[in-house]
Amino acid sequence: MNPVLKLLLEGGRLTTAQMAQVAGLSEADVEQHLDQLKKDKIFLGWRPVLDLSREAAAEAAVEALIEVRITPERDGGFDRLAERISRFDEVHTCMLVSGGYDLLVIVRGKSLQKVAGFVSEKLSTIEGVLSTATHFLLRYYKDQGFMLDREDSSESRLEVAP
Repeated sequence: MNPVLKLLLEGGRLTTAQMAQVAGLSEADVEQHLDQLKKDKIFLGWRPVLDLSREAAAEAAVEALIEVRITPERDGGFDRLAERISRFDEVHTCMLVSGGYDLLVIVRGKSLQKVAGFVSEKLSTIEGVLSTATHFLLRYYKDQGFMLDREDSSESRLEVAP
């Protein structure tokens, strides 16, 4: 396996200088590996993990998980509809899943009304969409492997009453 890809998978928080040191490569070699991974469309970019609950600039950004049941198309299966849904600007993530529904769609909007409008006016009106169920995200406790600390939380164990 590509040593830089391995470091991205295992230690994604490393700088290129740290990756070079761990992998025993020069920083230029790491940059070259990263460039090749980008060309091969394996490494798509860096993504910060932000705790927007601490920042007023988040402007009450709303996220929702939407369960979508669809009818698979002949010769296209789920792919064509999933691609169509993924093209909307409001859609942050779209995944094919197993279980009681077919797609899990993560939508972001400026307000509950904007997200609800997207679901009722755009998503649910697509031919082939059988049903949707929307779940608004209220609070993150952990995101992408990072604990989102609260000032009022403590690292101590919970008290157990007899």
